[in-house]
Amino acid sequence: MPETKSEFEPPELKTDSEGAIDPVSLADLLEWFLNYDQKVAIVRHPHVEELFQWKQKADEERGVQSYPFDNAESRFAVGVSQAITANDSEEKLRQWMTDVLQALGEAKQLNEDIAKDFKLAQDRSHVEEAEKLPSHDQKQFYLSSCWIESLCTAEVRFLGWIYQELYGKPFEPAEVTRPED
Repeated sequence: MPETKSEFEPPELKTDSEGAIDPVSLADLLEWFLNYDQKVAIVRHPHVEELFQWKQKADEERGVQSYPFDNAESRFAVGVSQAITANDSEEKLRQWMTDVLQALGEAKQLNEDIAKDFKLAQDRSHVEEAEKLPSHDQKQFYLSSCWIESLCTAEVRFLGWIYQELYGKPFEPAEVTRPED
């Protein structure tokens, strides 16, 4: 009798003989993570969706050209698919994920600092809480960082699984080099 995976285990990521990822298996895997992994499913949270809608509107008001995605989940799905396609070697994906992880750390720290300094609630709408900030620029900075933190949390989690499936080992960040001060 063939062994079947339980619904609580991610489906298999399939590749062809040349190592290209099968798009259907990638979509199935992404759907599984959105349904069962809390860190990836964050893109479906109402507060994150609100952040995404704020970001789309803010970009439009500033004249920034961006694709008009319907929701945060669609933006995330296209973004991770593009990241996988563009970073088609172990080293490229490793470097990309290192950069995403670094952006996540910086955004998370910034959000924690602002929330502490201005006594913002972390379990409420970030858009509503941003109204407590004294300037428009601070609101923009805070909300952009909240969006980056949410998006990067989901992306690094999902891509970490992809990396492990493709290369047979857990992701370890590349060494980050900083410019000399």
